[in-house]
Amino acid sequence: MYWMDHAPPHFYAKYGDDEIVVEIKNGKITGSMSNRAIKMIQEWRQLHEDELLRDWELAEQKKALFPINPLG
Repeated sequence: MYWMDHAPPHFYAKYGDDEIVVEIKNGKITGSMSNRAIKMIQEWRQLHEDELLRDWELAEQKKALFPINPLG
């Protein structure tokens, strides 16, 4: 997540050399990555949707973000 980034609320995920953009509310993905990695990222997104949206609001205000625990 980056400060002052464009809507809709989203985050970036990297796995190896691949990077995707994931919309927080609906899970829409831009980019490509292995299906296995995407499944894990989507599971994490669903578990932490409220936290991700809170951090998105903080990023829009140029405030420090709260860390979100990894999957597992």
